[in-house]
Amino acid sequence: MAKQATIAKQKTIDSEISELRAKRAAVELGGGKERIEKQHAAGKLTARERIEHLVDKSSFQEVGLFARHRATYFGMADKEMPADGVVTGCATIDGRIVHLASQDFTVAGGAAGEMHSDKIADMMRMSLKTGSPFVFINDSGGARVQEGIDSLAGYGRVFYNNVMLSGTVPQISLICGPCAGGAAYSPALTDFIIQTLQAQMFITGPQVIKQVTGEVVTAEELGGAQSQMSHSGVIHLIAQNDDEALQLCRRLLSFMPSNNMEDPPRMAFNLPLESDAEMNGIVPIETKMAYDVRGVVTRILDYRDFLEIQPSFAPNIVIGFGRLQGRPVGIVANQPNVLAGALNIDASVKSSRFIRFCNAFNLPLLTFVDVPGFLPGVEQERGGIIRHGAKMLFAYSAATVPKITVVLRKAYGGAYLAMCGKDLGADRVVAWPTAEIAVMGAEGAAEIVFRREIDAAQDKAGRRKELVAQYRETFANPYMAAGRRLVDDIIEPAETRKYLAQALESLHAKRELRPPKKHGLIPL
Repeated sequence: MAKQATIAKQKTIDSEISELRAKRAAVELGGGKERIEKQHAAGKLTARERIEHLVDKSSFQEVGLFARHRATYFGMADKEMPADGVVTGCATIDGRIVHLASQDFTVAGGAAGEMHSDKIADMMRMSLKTGSPFVFINDSGGARVQEGIDSLAGYGRVFYNNVMLSGTVPQISLICGPCAGGAAYSPALTDFIIQTLQAQMFITGPQVIKQVTGEVVTAEELGGAQSQMSHSGVIHLIAQNDDEALQLCRRLLSFMPSNNMEDPPRMAFNLPLESDAEMNGIVPIETKMAYDVRGVVTRILDYRDFLEIQPSFAPNIVIGFGRLQGRPVGIVANQPNVLAGALNIDASVKSSRFIRFCNAFNLPLLTFVDVPGFLPGVEQERGGIIRHGAKMLFAYSAATVPKITVVLRKAYGGAYLAMCGKDLGADRVVAWPTAEIAVMGAEGAAEIVFRREIDAAQDKAGRRKELVAQYRETFANPYMAAGRRLVDDIIEPAETRKYLAQALESLHAKRELRPPKKHGLIPL
């Protein structure tokens, strides 16, 4: 009898396990084979495929698989929504824990309701508890209107947790499909946004804009990746497809610590610190000649590997990540190829945000200076160049990570300070012998200082040329600044990589105390 009871019990257990397996398989299928095929036909991966391609093999542990909405209006009581339209859990990327959420467009268009948002917020809280990055893969038609205000409240909890995570753990958003309305504000609150060419992100769609303003615009023109990069500066990287977006996410994370209490992961390195003779001729001596500053940056970094951020937004300044002797660093550099490298509103905002990210996550800052000043013009003044330019002064001054500045050529006026001069807390400032550090360019300064002498001269052009040369020799060179200790050293360009690597090694344990306060008041 006991044996028969054991057999019967085993059959019951086997039955329960079979039922569990069937239920899991059904949920993991999302919206079903037909919708999955439609997703693939659109050139997109499914929510689960995206996770599989992003994380280390077999490392994903799902949380909330059987979550179910509790809405009853508009026929929702009987409507099945596997995993409530979002796959959440934890995994490893390059062996480090991350928490993530991936919206499932095959389930009701990935619409976000109460439970959907609660699952996302729960993973964000786990990121905070465990000190691990949070990755959010967006592919949703927006709020689940059948749930009314409950869906809005859900969004609010996501936004709140975005702010709680900010500056504590890295947050990366991937836009792999539609991301419209209120949903767009969660990515906007994260550190980096990667958008695919198949995706669109906007607050109000083309139809609403046409109804309200009469303007006719396509979804691509309004919220496509190129538009959101070049015009609005909302996104940071563009990917051709889902796979590239996921690889970019992995690459981004490789430069970052898991949280603000850790140092960035240093990679093994065996590169010798040798002179690079070609650097000596890389920057034209003539101050008005353009060149691509990325040629300087890449020669300094390990394996010439540079991940540029927002390359087509405010291209007059270059920002991005690289490594020097295996150590991750943040790069900020004027770009003489565009607007002569002058700072304008967009460049100020772009660089300030990046500086603050690097400071929050312990990434040393290398700044390369070739700047003629802030961009003049009525449009810039009315747009608030004073307010926006002040953001750079604030961001650099507030940063306590190692800050090393290299003056390549021009460093004029307030823009010299804004590019992390010694007086803004730079730990090291070095200059190339081609550097000109002055209140303004020699030509403009000579017109002010020697105006009477030029006017009185018979050969005005000749006299002006002599006085410009005199001013340049007296003030517009790195030796005057070095004499005032505003420049720590004047180095041969060929020695730049070696100098920076040694300086970083000496500064990696830097500690800098600031007055106790809730936070500074950056001029937003």
